[in-house]
Amino acid sequence: MISLIILLVGVIFLVLGANSLVDGASVIAKRFNIPNIVIGLTIVAFGTSAPELVVNVISALNGKSAITLGNVIGSNVINILVILGITAIIYPLTVARNTVKFEIPIALFASILTYVLAKNGVLSKIDGFILLGFFILFLMYNAYLTVMNREESELEVKNYTLPIATGVTILGFILLVFGGKFIVDSAVNLARNFGISERVISVTVVSLGTSLPELATSVVAAFKKNTDIAIGNVVGSNIFNTFFILGISAVITPIDVPTTAFIDLILNIVASILLLAFVLRNYRLNRIHGLLFLTVYSTYLYSLFK
Repeated sequence: MISLIILLVGVIFLVLGANSLVDGASVIAKRFNIPNIVIGLTIVAFGTSAPELVVNVISALNGKSAITLGNVIGSNVINILVILGITAIIYPLTVARNTVKFEIPIALFASILTYVLAKNGVLSKIDGFILLGFFILFLMYNAYLTVMNREESELEVKNYTLPIATGVTILGFILLVFGGKFIVDSAVNLARNFGISERVISVTVVSLGTSLPELATSVVAAFKKNTDIAIGNVVGSNIFNTFFILGISAVITPIDVPTTAFIDLILNIVASILLLAFVLRNYRLNRIHGLLFLTVYSTYLYSLFK
């Protein structure tokens, strides 16, 4: 009963935190003339990836490789198949040309790189530094976008002063971290009571718990019709998860990659390929695409629990 209450509190924190983070980040984007997609790929992605970061650092320090790897890969899969699936059903998403040409391919590259580095059964410290190296390149890419400041649709934002917007963003970040932690702790306790394996827990319950910020943020952005933030949030989060969070985790402690984990790694690649294929022609994710994403994930869940 206590775990269920903590789970509910975590969900409330996540929703409130996601709303605050989107509002605060949008104001900051407006005030500093930063492109919406950059906000989604940096500030929002950092905030919504905070639960993954907290869980992975703790897991790495405790030598829990299954949770460390499963949390990142599971979150990436959920981000695309579940979060974009639900978001596209709520409101069809128009994807910026630059996102299709560069950001989504970067996310696909990240998923393929992870698979290649893991082929020998371990993500070593050197692999971690390789991932962090690409993360630095990704930050440089975002800096370039900021300088270029390509034209975008007008963004409706709250009438906040810059200090208030900063405070709202920080508050959202804090709520997300605590909400994600509450959900993970309570969900893991509930799942283990049913005798579920550590890997399955990490790629489902833990990943879903730490991905709820992305879900809440993207859903809120979709309702507000801020499609750049909705898409940028998910794509940026996947890139951050792989290059930064998985990189940091491997540097802290090498991550063992069991044979069963390659199913998850392959699905991670497939999800990115599907996303790129769906938006490549019309730069749009529609409701049919969303349903297909959810169908693929449902099939994956069935294979885990059958």
